[in-house]
Amino acid sequence: MSNAEATTSSDATGTGTAVAAPANNPEAVRLRALLEPAVQANRLYLEDVSILAGSHRVVHVVVDLPQEETGGVNLDVIADISRVLSDVLDNDPADDGRPYDLEVSSPGVARPLTEVRHWHRARGRMVKVNVIQGENVTGRVQSVDESGVTIIPEIAVKKGMKPKQGEPQILPFDRIRNGKVEIEFSHLEEAGLEPEHNGPSEEA
Repeated sequence: MSNAEATTSSDATGTGTAVAAPANNPEAVRLRALLEPAVQANRLYLEDVSILAGSHRVVHVVVDLPQEETGGVNLDVIADISRVLSDVLDNDPADDGRPYDLEVSSPGVARPLTEVRHWHRARGRMVKVNVIQGENVTGRVQSVDESGVTIIPEIAVKKGMKPKQGEPQILPFDRIRNGKVEIEFSHLEEAGLEPEHNGPSEEA
């Protein structure tokens, strides 16, 4: 039987001296395969499954909205999927009976943009892009396809003046070293999120 905690922070707290198992941990891979159908059935995307090993195991699951949707995963959704996944784990035919805690979270607004789906999820957001062999770009994501991202650059102006927008700029993925979302309080409020996290912890 598990204790389930729903949180929209992207950081697992763990318990005691627990440490994260390697990304290729066979048990984490097995649990991902076990949990993924239930996550997909609830119209969510399974971002990651990790296990914090120690005197008391912690199974940390990260879920996100499908790439075609914008906004964040709210606490009610996190709480609902936490209960669903807890039931799946409680009925795991390969479970060895050891107790564990289940933590379910969303990636959070500070997640690095490392996959095509991350850029899709950032549509409409202000981002900072580190460009290979070119000037870095800060601007709003207008559109995304399999080859790259279209950014509307934000041109710096004098302090106190409203920023100006430049002409749309297409950045192929092979020219993007990395990217990250710039936190905007107006977008956080629209999504019901907090500046550093997506929301407070909540017991499921």
